[in-house]
Amino acid sequence: MKPHHHVSDLKFENDFLIVTIDGETKRYALKEISPILLNAPTAARNIFDISPSGYGIHWPVLDEDISIDGLLGIRHAPHRKKESALSNRLAQ
Repeated sequence: MKPHHHVSDLKFENDFLIVTIDGETKRYALKEISPILLNAPTAARNIFDISPSGYGIHWPVLDEDISIDGLLGIRHAPHRKKESALSNRLAQ
């Protein structure tokens, strides 16, 4: 499976998250992305897992998750439920 994003070099500087996503280093104000991370102690902030698929970052001690697409501002259209011939017939 090809990773969705390549995430590396995650660190914190004061109240900012600094992370390299797909080779580009980005800086995010914690107050804009996660009040939990903003108020967390440094030790808890530094215990995280990067999803092997590149979809997100998880802080197990804080039970906090951030999606990479969310950080990048990528919005996905909601999934539409496909209707079957049977469900159409039952609705009539």
